[in-house]
Amino acid sequence: MSELNMEQLTQQYFDVLKELGNIGAGNATTALAELINCKVDMMVPQVRLLEFNELGDMLGGEEQILVGIYLAVEGDVDGSMMFTLPQESGLHLVNKLMAGMMGIPEKNIEEMEFGEMEISAMKEVGNIITGAYLNALSSLTNLKIYPSPPQLAIDYAGALLSVPAAEFGIIGDKILLIQTKFSDDVELDGYFILIPDMASYERILSSLGLM
Repeated sequence: MSELNMEQLTQQYFDVLKELGNIGAGNATTALAELINCKVDMMVPQVRLLEFNELGDMLGGEEQILVGIYLAVEGDVDGSMMFTLPQESGLHLVNKLMAGMMGIPEKNIEEMEFGEMEISAMKEVGNIITGAYLNALSSLTNLKIYPSPPQLAIDYAGALLSVPAAEFGIIGDKILLIQTKFSDDVELDGYFILIPDMASYERILSSLGLM
């Protein structure tokens, strides 16, 4: 099998990666709706292949404060994954979750901040969303994908992206970004950043009969 690099991803391969992104994000949105016990609508995700240095601008600029859930993946697919969303969107989800599961009345988002309980709830949201995404990918490809326990960080986009950037430098120049707009009574903007190594891209595409 010839070595694959991101520059060689043909439109056909890219379309397949987009479809995987769509299905993964759809699965994650369904899981989120069940978690917060609320109808969640999802717009068709936008999937882009970006230079890593373009990522900060896509996420709203280096100075945007984001909530990031980061985890490593191993098994048949090696690499890492990050789910990020703006801090206000994260607080909105946590508010819904705590009202539904803990019976805590919903607050005005302006009054909220990420304390210990909110961080724990956000980790749970991240766990469910990323798990649902990876389960969909695993089911579609028949590949075994094992996630590490997720880590949560709340920081400026530039600082948050330094974690995958360090790992990413070893892998290549391009990154797969899946932007998912979903909404209950508020529109939220989430991003899945998938960083498999190149051998894993080959395995994914081979499992689908494309290599």
